[in-house]
Amino acid sequence: MKHLLIQVTDKVATVTLNRPDVRNAFNDEVIAEMTLAFNTLGARADVRCIVLAANGTAFCAGADLNWMRSMADYSHAQNLADAARLAAMLQAVYTCPKPTIARIQGDVYAGGCGLVAACDIAVSSDAAHFCLSETRLGLVPSTISPYVIRAMGARAAHRYFLTAERFSAAQAWRIGFVHELVTAAELDGKVAEVAQALVNAGPVAVTLCKKLVQSVAGQDITPTLVEMTVKSIADVRVSPEGREGLQSFLQKRKPNWQAG
Repeated sequence: MKHLLIQVTDKVATVTLNRPDVRNAFNDEVIAEMTLAFNTLGARADVRCIVLAANGTAFCAGADLNWMRSMADYSHAQNLADAARLAAMLQAVYTCPKPTIARIQGDVYAGGCGLVAACDIAVSSDAAHFCLSETRLGLVPSTISPYVIRAMGARAAHRYFLTAERFSAAQAWRIGFVHELVTAAELDGKVAEVAQALVNAGPVAVTLCKKLVQSVAGQDITPTLVEMTVKSIADVRVSPEGREGLQSFLQKRKPNWQAG
């Protein structure tokens, strides 16, 4: 791919944004490549986990300036199509059947925050900064909002969507936008640790857990929801992976998905 580097090692795929000269800002080409990459890797049996990383000093600065200049002349219909492609990229990351980790080595702006929020787990260097900068340009972070609000909560979103303030990695950790806060020297080790935990887990169970969180989060605890969770655990217990997991635990051996 032109703008991404993709590597698969020991069941962990790493997708690296590789436009350091423009702070890994995205344009229509990056969006298309990202969508294809996550859809493709999500379907590969040899991939258990996907790490989204970036080269250079910034993780992602949002939209590319040249791309934004071209948007200035877009019609309403062209803007709709353009926003739909961005939404499809975010959905490809968010709904990817494989668990995803954002490896944040540098600053994250605007749409880059959407990429972080669409990942299941975020590990950040303590030197990174974050900014939802859209209102400075008279815009709103509409397309990324479903993911960012879920990740940081509505209360924090009220502040940072409206003010476009730059906030630290420590603040991102305090509001729950990132899960782990480490030094730059510790970043790769922590990402590898989390990735290995995902690889060690049952691959079907991980996919089902991801869907479970997305289905249950924010829902009222109704009889219908309870019934869904009851059916879910019953189905898993009689599945091949569920039976193998229980037997391996009782027999004090590794489950077959950890073989090799």
